[in-house]
Amino acid sequence: MKYYLISGEASGDLHGSNLIKALKAEDRDANIRCWGGDMMEQAGGTLAKHYNEMAFMGFFEVLLNLRTISKNIQYCKEDIQEFRPDVVLFIDFSGFNLRIAKWAKEKGFKTSYYISPQIWASREGRIKDIKRDIDAMYVILPFEKEFYEKKHNFPVHFVGHPLIDAISDRKSVDPKVFRNAHQLHPEKPIIALLPGSRKQEVKKMLDIMLSIVEDFTHYQFVIGGAPSLQEEFYEPFLTNPNVDFVSNETYNLLEVSYAALVTSGTATLETAIFKVPQVVCYRANWLSYQIAKRIITLEYISLVNLIMEKEVVKELIQDDFNTKNLKIALFKILDGPAREAQLAAYDVLKQKLGGKGASQKTAELIVKDLQSTH
Repeated sequence: MKYYLISGEASGDLHGSNLIKALKAEDRDANIRCWGGDMMEQAGGTLAKHYNEMAFMGFFEVLLNLRTISKNIQYCKEDIQEFRPDVVLFIDFSGFNLRIAKWAKEKGFKTSYYISPQIWASREGRIKDIKRDIDAMYVILPFEKEFYEKKHNFPVHFVGHPLIDAISDRKSVDPKVFRNAHQLHPEKPIIALLPGSRKQEVKKMLDIMLSIVEDFTHYQFVIGGAPSLQEEFYEPFLTNPNVDFVSNETYNLLEVSYAALVTSGTATLETAIFKVPQVVCYRANWLSYQIAKRIITLEYISLVNLIMEKEVVKELIQDDFNTKNLKIALFKILDGPAREAQLAAYDVLKQKLGGKGASQKTAELIVKDLQSTH
């Protein structure tokens, strides 16, 4: 059968690649075309568009790139029409995907959503569009099933979180080998800096993250470079001898890290699964933040705190994300009760996320559904 997958950023590329592998295992004749990245292509998908050309952060940035987004939407519709898939599979990236879903449903294509739009965080009214345009929904956060089914009477499948698979299936790294390979200090504990995957957010995050380096000389700071950005982009941030850089090895970096400063997003959950104490940081364009603040109704921004329904990790948002606060927050998780409390909470978090097999479960459900209608 023919599958058309659409993801729009690095995390979607990761989860999309694992779903492609699972679909190919479940359906040996699977013909897969996708919007994503290198990982989805390597997994066996034919790449229609790379997410590098479509990931824009915040309301203001979206406004500046409306022409590009409009062209992408038009090309996507034309490409789907030409490919004629048995199902269009949306992976996160709701701003773009919900627009395509509306069109796809009107054109008679079967629609499935994996890693659902976070309407529990903002613009809950989009549930009307989802009910109208999505045939099947596969959710990855434990509270989402109750949100959709009990609050909105929309049946969904809870498949567990794909990060459990992505992390547990990987080959472990030897700390000494990793340090030698990247010419890192042989003994200093590593503090990972994960500033995001888009240029504008990386610049905002790193300027403040690096402002505290001189206060923690007994540690080594290592920037985790995103696969979507060239190494040259990070060079201006590598002026301090106590700051190093590792490109496209986030999981290996987290495995050998003692603590981390993390931009809000999927990386907060990845850091928790690796059991690395963290401080969550976020700063957006002023206008984007003002708009977001008025439509996002959540008490927390990190997935760790949202799933645990309490403050497990410290969140420094917008003006609170400054040198003074960051220094205090990092110091607290390097030793003592705050560090131990975070590590203990991570164990509970992992249990809540469900077991292994999210991609496999999703692929089985999708293929079974398609077979029943053919």
